[in-house]
Amino acid sequence: MMRKLLSCLVLGLLCLMSFASADPGSYLDEIVAELNKRWPESRTVNVVFHGHSVPAGYARTPIVNTLQAYPHQVLEGIKEHYPRAVVNVITTAIGGEQSEQGAARFEQEVLCHRPDVLLIDYALNDRTIGLERSERAWRSMIEAALARGVKVILLTPTPDLSENILSDGARLQAHAEMIRRLAAEYETGLADVYAVFRRIAQSGGRISDYMSQVNHPNKLGHTVAAREILRWFVR
Repeated sequence: MMRKLLSCLVLGLLCLMSFASADPGSYLDEIVAELNKRWPESRTVNVVFHGHSVPAGYARTPIVNTLQAYPHQVLEGIKEHYPRAVVNVITTAIGGEQSEQGAARFEQEVLCHRPDVLLIDYALNDRTIGLERSERAWRSMIEAALARGVKVILLTPTPDLSENILSDGARLQAHAEMIRRLAAEYETGLADVYAVFRRIAQSGGRISDYMSQVNHPNKLGHTVAAREILRWFVR
């Protein structure tokens, strides 16, 4: 009985290892090496942010605070650590869009930029199409990017004040779990922004302090997302 139990445990561990998501300490090693190169050996590194209104920079609609949004904050963080690097941050996000729409224009409007790193953030708006349709769209984008050799980082959502972030039954929680599962299955990067905000709420923080309106973060909220992303780039 003990031998059988140990065999089951080993098999379970092997399954977990097979589907482990990428390691932040090594997943972008090739990109970090490029960021560390000096001219004239260096080249431009393209980081593409694909998604909805949040990476697009929408604050209190219709105001768009591009320079406070997390793509710009990530660029600032990368440049602080790699001052010799040439980095293009390209935002292909569209306010109000969900992942099916993002997948439909993925080839022509995202992969055309030849991203070295691609970040995908659609969960907030994917509540309108549900988990099943959302997962199909995310899979199509992930697989298309990986087929091109692109490093992919999936983002779980920033908060929405209309939901209780501490509730396990929240729709955003379900989408976050789906994104975590996809990151593990495809062994991509994962910026688990939702988990960070949940820890803030669990420790007594007010999520409203991080929001410019019910579904858009303010500068401080974008900083939370940017820090979670930057741990993949900063060594």
